[in-house]
Amino acid sequence: RYVNGHAKKHYEDAQIPLTNHKKTEKQEKVQHTVCMDCSSYSTYCYRCDDFVVNDTKLGLVQKVREHLQNLENSAFTSDRHRKRKLLENSSLNSKLLKVNGSTTALCATGLRNLGNTCFMNAILQSLSNIQQFCCYFKELPAVELRNGKTAGRRTYHTRSQGDNNVSLVEEFRKTLCALWQGSQTAFSPESLFYVVWKIMPNFRGYQQQDAHEFMRYLLDHLHLELQGGFNGVSRSVILQENSSLSASNKCCINGASTVVTAIFGGILQNEVNCLICGTESRKFDPFLDLSLDIPSQFRNKRTKNQENGPMCTLRDCLRSFTDLEELDETELYMCHKCKKKQKSTKKFWIQKLPKVLCLHLKRFHWTAYLRNKVDTYVEFPLRGLDMKCYLLEPENSGPESCLYDLAAVVVHHGSGVGSGHYTAYAAHEGRWFHFNDSTVTLTDEETVVKAKAYILFYVERQAKSGSDKL
Repeated sequence: RYVNGHAKKHYEDAQIPLTNHKKTEKQEKVQHTVCMDCSSYSTYCYRCDDFVVNDTKLGLVQKVREHLQNLENSAFTSDRHRKRKLLENSSLNSKLLKVNGSTTALCATGLRNLGNTCFMNAILQSLSNIQQFCCYFKELPAVELRNGKTAGRRTYHTRSQGDNNVSLVEEFRKTLCALWQGSQTAFSPESLFYVVWKIMPNFRGYQQQDAHEFMRYLLDHLHLELQGGFNGVSRSVILQENSSLSASNKCCINGASTVVTAIFGGILQNEVNCLICGTESRKFDPFLDLSLDIPSQFRNKRTKNQENGPMCTLRDCLRSFTDLEELDETELYMCHKCKKKQKSTKKFWIQKLPKVLCLHLKRFHWTAYLRNKVDTYVEFPLRGLDMKCYLLEPENSGPESCLYDLAAVVVHHGSGVGSGHYTAYAAHEGRWFHFNDSTVTLTDEETVVKAKAYILFYVERQAKSGSDKL
């Protein structure tokens, strides 16, 4: 199903052109081409474009599963497992590294690519390395979706209770728990991807998707589901009981506050001035991330070492976002005093900074009928990003409250948004890792800073308390 459209080819070959409108029962059955994952035993129907929950009267799906299990126990397969174990042991040895003279195992776990799902994997690995966010989900009580006859069976039954019981929060929690457990084999986020298909139709299918768009949909749906709660307990109540995420740090978007808005939520002040009468209009907009343009004068600068002209920095992008800008003819502002659309200027201020500042660099833009990529290298700091000069009231912030350190970077490799490949760099316990789907490797800061960032995750630096200073 996932590799090079292999199962899809079988499906297409099995299609019988029906010239007669009267379909016999036999012909109808032929049209339902299914495939089964040999490791998880989940079954998928191409005609229904969905996972198979039920079985035939003769229990044929279960018989195939039992046959596969018998094959697993056969002498041939056990011999293959021995060979696989030898390979795993050799890969385990290659994943050992020396830290302070002692040898430790590489504890990071990769995510399998389910067919162009690198956009999802890169975001999941990045979020898993934002400790405060990740820990909240991992500490949530498990939501048991299985009941009755299906209780206690293998994982393919976990998501077989119909549309009403799918839980993005629960599958997201399971995925985060599977990462950083020290397992050497990659984890397959199949159950999570299934829920994504159910609640985010935009991401159905196996074509390449935009990682930033996926992140926004993911955070928005997590936020909405967390407000609903499970087992009669609202998750926003759990959030309020968590002392580390106090009410003063919350930023509400679409209703009650959740861990999503408490961690990623900030507030922008949008200031518009009429150039004819001088009337000023202000409004406050909550945000979960900031999308920054790469200034046009830097768009030919492709690599860090290229010497033609000045280097584009993250500060240039932030300045371009917050600088005073005159709105063009297509964006005329409706002035309440003049009672008509007038020329005006616009400026953004950050009224409240989030705990985790997510910065999205606009690398894709439309020209005529094509969506081109801006391949400019943008220099970004690994630590000490100072956001004070973009604040509306900088005098009210503490000396270290505006400083941010980099936690993760998502990179897009290739030329177009519908093609290419996504990987992520993330810091975990002082070490940098490169996440390339199922492959995870240790890397260094020099490699990270050379990356052509697409999405940057900066974590607010914790101000030292009085007890720490003593």
